Amino acid sequence: MDGYIHKVCYYETDKMGVTHHSNYIRWMEEARVEFLDKIGFGYKKLEEDGIISPVIGIECEYKAPTTFNDLVEIKVGVEEFKGVKLVIKYIMTNLNSKEIVLKGITKHCFLSKDNKPIALKKNFPKLDKKLRELANNNEIWRN
Repeated sequence: MDGYIHKVCYYETDKMGVTHHSNYIRWMEEARVEFLDKIGFGYKKLEEDGIISPVIGIECEYKAPTTFNDLVEIKVGVEEFKGVKLVIKYIMTNLNSKEIVLKGITKHCFLSKDNKPIALKKNFPKLDKKLRELANNNEIWRN
């Protein structure tokens, strides 16, 4: 699968001309949404099936700045999945400079619409199987 590409918008930069750190969190979500769509379990499908997957943690390691008009490739992979908690990893690369600009993870759980934990293996075995496969391969979504 191809990585997600984000073009840095002017409004995403601060007074110093660099991308404000909060935008990288948004880009992680953009890339995650596309990644889940590509593996056949997009947020729309999950929600139609009665699954909510909130973010319960975020970690970011900022490596280099980006600026207006930079193209940032965001590669996504499943770092860990053991049935309850899902950890998704991200590597962002500035396609202009070829520098890694961020490494990060988001942590998620799976809940029903009434906020009760869902046993994916029992209730959604196809999703459970796919996430376990991706975690076992420990590959990052790449070109």
